[in-house]
Amino acid sequence: MVTFNSQRAPRRDAAQNRESLLTAARIVFNRDPNASLETVAAQAGLSRRSVYGHFANRDDLLLELVTTGARRVASALESVSHPDPLTRLALIASKLWREVESVRVIAVVAVRGSLAHHTADILGAIRFHVRTAISEGQADGSMRRDVPTERLARLVEDTALVVLEDSTEHPLSARDGDRLAMLMTLAIVGLGWRDADAFIDSKPELAWPESQPNPGLRH
Repeated sequence: MVTFNSQRAPRRDAAQNRESLLTAARIVFNRDPNASLETVAAQAGLSRRSVYGHFANRDDLLLELVTTGARRVASALESVSHPDPLTRLALIASKLWREVESVRVIAVVAVRGSLAHHTADILGAIRFHVRTAISEGQADGSMRRDVPTERLARLVEDTALVVLEDSTEHPLSARDGDRLAMLMTLAIVGLGWRDADAFIDSKPELAWPESQPNPGLRH
């Protein structure tokens, strides 16, 4: 029994160290996407040498971080559902923002950088849900029909990324970003700004959770 425990301890420590490195990388790369492995190791309280026991190089670590994050986001958005396509699209925008706002810089790197194609494959299901909501919205007249579904879906995605990118350069609270992501998404699919504003206020499911207080101007 003693031998069995002594053999399992290193593996348990290794798993903990790997998780510590990923947690540290999330913090460090979100602060500076060009940070070195030494910086990540220091944040994790480990030696640079220990990093190479888990990741071959910086790109390998970033790939693991992005893959894990993208899968988490994709999994979280699987639960988004609503019979009204306009509300569903707003919920998708809101849920996506809430999942990535704490790691905004990394999220931008994941979808705009060298790993964009890799990230796109993982997030394919989200794109499908967006296209489906838009197709249904165009069919029932709640969304604009002058732009083809595929193009409109790409514009919705680009709009979400613009909000995310802008928030990395200019301070924006989680709550304000959540509302802005929905407002801009609704605007792209055809609602005027007043109508989009009123639409969000009329839907309790689109309200910011009271359990997540976040000060800041709403508009």
